[in-house]
Amino acid sequence: MSFQIERGLFSLEFTDHHAILGVPVDAEIKDIRKRYLKIARRLHPDALATETEADKQRASQYLAKLVNPAWERLSQEKERNEYTLLLKLKGQQALRQQESIELGSNLAKQLSTASNPDHFYVTSLKDLANKQYEQLDQTLEITAQISEMNLVYLMRKESSGGLNLGEGRKQAIYTGANLPDSTAGSPSMPQPSMQPSNRMTPPAPSPQTRQQMLVEQYYRRARALFDKGNYAQAILELRDALKVDATNGRCHSLMGIIYLKQNQGTMAKIHFTQALKHNPQDEDAIAGMQRLGQAASPKVNAQRDARATPAAPKSASKAAKPDDKKGGGGLFGLFGKKK
Repeated sequence: MSFQIERGLFSLEFTDHHAILGVPVDAEIKDIRKRYLKIARRLHPDALATETEADKQRASQYLAKLVNPAWERLSQEKERNEYTLLLKLKGQQALRQQESIELGSNLAKQLSTASNPDHFYVTSLKDLANKQYEQLDQTLEITAQISEMNLVYLMRKESSGGLNLGEGRKQAIYTGANLPDSTAGSPSMPQPSMQPSNRMTPPAPSPQTRQQMLVEQYYRRARALFDKGNYAQAILELRDALKVDATNGRCHSLMGIIYLKQNQGTMAKIHFTQALKHNPQDEDAIAGMQRLGQAASPKVNAQRDARATPAAPKSASKAAKPDDKKGGGGLFGLFGKKK
């Protein structure tokens, strides 16, 4: 059974777990858990006694391949934090590419121009979620509509300064109250003093810094898995890293090494080539290409020659030549001993 969805956040090569569970992108864990349990009860075989065989099969597949994986990702704090950061990055990416984004649902189009997007988003999503797993042949279509709304909402939040919401603003969302003008004064809530403060507030990390931190976490986990010989899981971590930053040479290089260890030369060459494209001095990628019997580009060879120590006399060159098999730099060092 195919579960391919190509709308909303799914169109950005991203699995929208919030859309699968029918919860807002800023939902708290207690609300996500409550929603998951409701869906799990609906899809449980005991609740499907009067359903058709086709719906029973759909329910089983939805629970095993969509709902449970979404809950597993969002229920773990570390996984959820990384996923949330990736979600914000996708919102920023969508905002940059907004001219090329097509919306298929009327609700998403209305959300893009709504005067109170917070209230419209929450109430419309709630209506869709109530129907999401009732008619199982409509589940994927409704999930796609929710993901389109998630995408538009993220774009609007990014364009207005970010996704984080204070308690007062959450109150306005759920009550549908008009949001106050942030420049207007209030007798019960005086404006903050403009006097300089002695306390230094550290600047928030930039989107680029957060992206680098996330990629580094994926890379470290992948490297640890590689050292343990768990190549399949290491590849999954690196794929997630490259979804965040497709130009990261270190991730491409390590991916190439793993594929080379598994005797998948074609895949190894693809990733070594990408690594050298973004970093021509990557020693692991250069060594990997040599191991595959591929010559490095003239540019790479010239750069390496320029960095090399002047050649010794001909009679001494053989003695001075390093033995790659003993480890050292590049890919041979990785394979020769564990770091």
